[in-house]
Amino acid sequence: MEYLDSCLTDSLTDPVYEYYIEQAPVFVKGQAQKLRDFIKRYIQFGDNKENLYKIENGRIRPSKSLQDSLNKMLKGNEEFIMIDDQKVVYEEAVYLAKEALRTNTKQVMVVKGGPGTGKSVLAINLLVYLTNQSMVCQYVTKNAAPRNIYSTKLKSDFRKGHIDNLFKGSGSYVNAPKDEFDVLVVDEAHRFNLKSGMFQNLGENQTKEIIEASKFSIFFIDERQRVTLKDAGSLREIGRFAKEHNAPLTIMNLESQFRCDGSDGYLAWLDDVLQIRETANSDYIGSQYDFRVFDDPNEMRREIVSKNQNNKSRIVAGYCWNWDKEGKSNTNHYDIVLEKHDFKMSWNLDNSATWAIDSESVNEAGCIHTCQGLEFEYVGVIIGDDMRVENGKVITDHTKRAKTDSSLKGLKKLLKEDPINAAKVADEIIRNTYRTLMTRGQKGCYVYCTDAGLGEYLRERFAESNAVYRENEFFLDESMVAEGESSYRVKE
Repeated sequence: MEYLDSCLTDSLTDPVYEYYIEQAPVFVKGQAQKLRDFIKRYIQFGDNKENLYKIENGRIRPSKSLQDSLNKMLKGNEEFIMIDDQKVVYEEAVYLAKEALRTNTKQVMVVKGGPGTGKSVLAINLLVYLTNQSMVCQYVTKNAAPRNIYSTKLKSDFRKGHIDNLFKGSGSYVNAPKDEFDVLVVDEAHRFNLKSGMFQNLGENQTKEIIEASKFSIFFIDERQRVTLKDAGSLREIGRFAKEHNAPLTIMNLESQFRCDGSDGYLAWLDDVLQIRETANSDYIGSQYDFRVFDDPNEMRREIVSKNQNNKSRIVAGYCWNWDKEGKSNTNHYDIVLEKHDFKMSWNLDNSATWAIDSESVNEAGCIHTCQGLEFEYVGVIIGDDMRVENGKVITDHTKRAKTDSSLKGLKKLLKEDPINAAKVADEIIRNTYRTLMTRGQKGCYVYCTDAGLGEYLRERFAESNAVYRENEFFLDESMVAEGESSYRVKE
């Protein structure tokens, strides 16, 4: 006997099921009175609420059909295949999840990793596997873009309401009972707000609420991807609340690079170039990553479009252009206008929650909020007036950000209260934003800068690194000759 949504009435009451319906009647939405009459007719003696108690306190478990749908999403899909130390972290996370349930003791795990280290891939693999182990799991992230992408990949095989319930925002646990979930898999933990709700006035702390609501919580974090003033997630906060709840804290690192041609050299080089931190890769990328600087954004767009044969290339931009309300659903309304080059482009449409995978999205520019946590094969980045170069120094200017940009909301107040710290935070956010945008491409990153000086600086830095790369390859191949190889060459 089932009490189900009316949307399933036709299929459930089909004559082919008549024999079974006679044995176990089906009640759908809108038939509550019929259900009550049925119970009164056939249940004559009470059991002192024993069955109601079992129902109320029974353990919710994922259905077999949901488990099969999750498996189908991963099966044969290269974008979800784990490599190297992703597998090591995966095994440890699975062990801790099982240990938390076995011992009824909270466990907290933090996985640190930069762009392209496979944090999201690992998170989805854990969601699928632990759900298949009959654990009640949810994938959690503040950023709606990855939630929409992953749920869309599943909705063709399963009911929308059930799939959406797997993917939740970080503010979903304000009123959650203690240990309601077996596992909460938290991606992009650095993007947490401090509090929840539209006005950030609900609850106490999102990190604390997630740890309280789950037996095992695993946080994937990269503190260099903090891109708004409200981003409050940190390793320190996670550690503080783990200790407060007497939960052992396990910290692991991801090093292997999915993105950027399989090398972390480009990431270290980029940190040095954007003057986020000094690295040993100031003049050496160490791979054949396709990095180019364009003087004309139209040429960059044509190149990205030509690379978009399998719908995995996109153009993104810094938030230096307003997102006009009247054009939010019109790709022919041009938000980004560069008159010098007669370049016009719309921001991603507000009626598309899946910009990263929609077939026409190459015609619209994505912002940090639509691409963080996702990856493409090639990415074209438009760097606006909020970053420039003066005498070899990379300068950021928060006054050049668009008025509709909410990432620096609250900065004016902070500037009055603590101008030195406010300027430092704004500078960090702008640099982190472009670092994040410029690491979305697995195979290549193409850049156009509104500041010609910055474009020339990037071109020179890459030329220097490319020269060092060719020199290193020359010596490498020459040593192979000495060991018996028949020839050597300098890679172009």
